Amino acid sequence: MRVKRSIVAALVAVMAVGGLTACGGSGSSNAAQGNPDAVLNVGKPDGPQSENNNPFLETSALSNMGYRWMIYEPLVMHNRVKPQEPGKPWLATKWDWADNYKKLVLTIRDGVKFSDGQPMTAEDVAYTFQLLRDNKALNVDAVPYKDIAAAGNQVTLGFESSQFVNQLKILQTLVVPKHVWQGIKDPALDTVKNPIGTGPYTLKSATPQTMIVVRRDGYWQEAPKVKEIRYTSYTDNNAQVNALVSGASEWSFVFIPNYKAVYTSKDPQHYKLWFPAQLAVHGLWFNTEKAPWNDAKLRQAVSKVINRDDIFNQGEAGYFYPKNDQVTGIPTPAGDPFIAPQYKGQTVQVDVPGAKALLTGAGYKFTGDKLADPSGKPVAIKLTVPSGWSDYITDLEIIKDNLAQIGITATVEKMNQDAWIKSVDTGDFEGLMHWTNDGATPYDMYRDVMDGNRYKPTGQGGINGNYGRFKNDEATKALETYANAEDDAARTAAMATLQKIMIDQQPMIPTSAANSGGEYSTKNWTGWPDEANPYAPAQPTLRNALDIVLHLKPSA
Repeated sequence: MRVKRSIVAALVAVMAVGGLTACGGSGSSNAAQGNPDAVLNVGKPDGPQSENNNPFLETSALSNMGYRWMIYEPLVMHNRVKPQEPGKPWLATKWDWADNYKKLVLTIRDGVKFSDGQPMTAEDVAYTFQLLRDNKALNVDAVPYKDIAAAGNQVTLGFESSQFVNQLKILQTLVVPKHVWQGIKDPALDTVKNPIGTGPYTLKSATPQTMIVVRRDGYWQEAPKVKEIRYTSYTDNNAQVNALVSGASEWSFVFIPNYKAVYTSKDPQHYKLWFPAQLAVHGLWFNTEKAPWNDAKLRQAVSKVINRDDIFNQGEAGYFYPKNDQVTGIPTPAGDPFIAPQYKGQTVQVDVPGAKALLTGAGYKFTGDKLADPSGKPVAIKLTVPSGWSDYITDLEIIKDNLAQIGITATVEKMNQDAWIKSVDTGDFEGLMHWTNDGATPYDMYRDVMDGNRYKPTGQGGINGNYGRFKNDEATKALETYANAEDDAARTAAMATLQKIMIDQQPMIPTSAANSGGEYSTKNWTGWPDEANPYAPAQPTLRNALDIVLHLKPSA
């Protein structure tokens, strides 16, 4: 399974270590001068970057640092903070689905030019989709494109099956110029020295540490007030946080264990952060093929004793991954419209007596303060985590203590990151913290957890979701029904079925929602999204970063 852009950023962020130290002062030289050059400084703690500006590759510097979305633009701008909203028309002014989402007609915006002065047309859009169809390495979302045709200012896409669950992935596609890309021999490997897009910026320079984009003439919307954006890749989290505190960095996505003392208190008027939930989760996964974790009653009991408040306040520093205690696992408020009526408002509460009663009713026995399974074997679990992933380590230490309350002996084992990733892939684990992908609906989340079509037996690698090796025919059928349903009623029924299975079988235990947040400073720029004005997620590497930049205005 491909890790989404937001999760890739979070993966880097959770590798933070404790002991962050703050630099003195709260203003950069630009701020002291009133920022006369209209520069915005963006940072990430990702170390030296190799020069690569391929917009289709998630590993390129262009994508990893986020300046991809200053140069290339999507057809539709979707706000994942409000997944039910239809999205803003961007390079497409209109989109019409037909034949149960097997046909899409896109109306392409007139009057748009690429940064080299050539007009963008429907031919460019069609060619972009053809690139994705004909190059699997570029089609990271595995959308099954079939028929692609351009006529006038419209592009028509045809599919063999319903694309209801892939709508967002298709509509958010960025557009590249045909006259440039048709000359690229291997689009999956080319590093694109001179990226040309429809966005308001062009690449000025790039070093392993700093990439600079500058505002161009001829942009189809009102020109942004920000004239130059400097993207700096700091060596580690300490360096990135210090840059935020000093004012050298004005916008970032980084985990700060003690954010109030280290960051916001240094300039409460200007230093802000906002980390809204999205429709994806982090939580405790089991290999459900390994006894005794193949027992749903045991998994349910574990869910009853996990203290999600402690995980949020201690492991996630009270802000990073929002607490998720909805019984269905669906994060709120983003997922509220999808929660079945019978589960609305229901949350998981710590209930040790209830967990013990559930276990004894299922044949488990307590000998003193230790739990034994129905065969008499002591219940134990090894929880594995990459060294340095500080929030996950703290989360698992909390869970270890929680499990002791019901007689389960848990150990937390730190390991090399590459070895851990391999263990997830092959199922060589008992328990660990992991995440799901996100989407416009909870489908993507549930698919990652319960899709039997993604099942691979323990020991077999190359898995693409269903890391817990969960097998449930009803869940697989409900996922297929949701994806191919002819109407909303059938989809609603399928979603309710998935929620019931999540509660009854507890294939994994959601503890936190994924986020799409960021830290930012209002010293030089105002107009940032926040709880009162959630027009976009605050993360600087998402598509919406362009929408944010277009909203920014110089501070008074």
